[in-house]
Amino acid sequence: MKNTSIPLGGILLIDKVEKSFDIFSEIFSGVGGKAKDFIGCVKLHLYNNDSFRFHSSDTRIRKLHYHYLTLKPEFLLARDKGLAKLFREKHESLKRFLEDKDEIAQPSFIEEFLKYWKEYAIFGGYPEVIKAKDKEEKITILRNIYNLYLEKDVIGFFRVEETSKFEDLLKAFAFNISSLLVLSSLASDLKISYRKAEEFLNILQHSYIIYLLKPFHKNLVTELRKARKLYFLDLGLRNSAINNFVEFDNRDDRGKLMENFVLRELLTNFESYELKYWRTTGKAEIDFILIKDENVIPAEVKLSGERLSKGFYSFLNAYKPERAIIITLDKFKKQKIEKTLVYWIPVFYF
Repeated sequence: MKNTSIPLGGILLIDKVEKSFDIFSEIFSGVGGKAKDFIGCVKLHLYNNDSFRFHSSDTRIRKLHYHYLTLKPEFLLARDKGLAKLFREKHESLKRFLEDKDEIAQPSFIEEFLKYWKEYAIFGGYPEVIKAKDKEEKITILRNIYNLYLEKDVIGFFRVEETSKFEDLLKAFAFNISSLLVLSSLASDLKISYRKAEEFLNILQHSYIIYLLKPFHKNLVTELRKARKLYFLDLGLRNSAINNFVEFDNRDDRGKLMENFVLRELLTNFESYELKYWRTTGKAEIDFILIKDENVIPAEVKLSGERLSKGFYSFLNAYKPERAIIITLDKFKKQKIEKTLVYWIPVFYF
């Protein structure tokens, strides 16, 4: 395993895995020790004659797939090397701002960046999809990936017998991305027992289909403490689940897609920050809170970027952060709001 070089988009096969914890430690030691850092790099397949324990949970997983590409910079490299270079500059300036080391660089080539970003928001980051030549081929590949997941992983490995109910819940999750997860309500609507819905939810988490974001709270009376927000780890797979590949500009779920995209990129490219969301019992909300040491940075996703919510001002008043960001489709500006320096930035900076 040591000094093994794997090309981007390559495949790493490991047979006869006996102790998953040891093998995971060995694999991930070269990528900072975190499984999520592997996402977007290679396809990883772990095999054993039986099954092996994944981390310390009771879930048995025999084959894992880490094969998404993020917008940074692999997706752009497959499209336009010049834009990929510019992206790195904008992205790094954002990181320096969050560390209080610099200002955020002005945007350029906005239309060109958004063209590729909108494609990514619909079709996601699977390498096979990115390489596809046209829309129909992308859709066919995504449907094949979706069906293969149900056939091989859900039915073949996890031994789910109530596949129609599993798929119903998966579709319900797909329709509710970037929203608070109320599992009991969804289970009731779909006539699934709560225990079975929890089982399906755990499968989707452990097979890296969905991600649940926890809340940030310090006030135990007025701030949510347990409710989680739901996201998909690949938007192409999400859109395949609901069979909706309509172009970004013609969709009703543009804001949800944009927020889900930002979550995905924050998890992958801003791993030094703890990531949460903030919401009060009065429904004031901030989409993301980036936490590092004693510093908190609110990040709000606004499709138009025009008007800040009352929740944003409530958070500034309550926690007085030094920096904040508003993620928009194409707006760029900065403004001092009391003691907080706020930047409006285009979504493709992530």
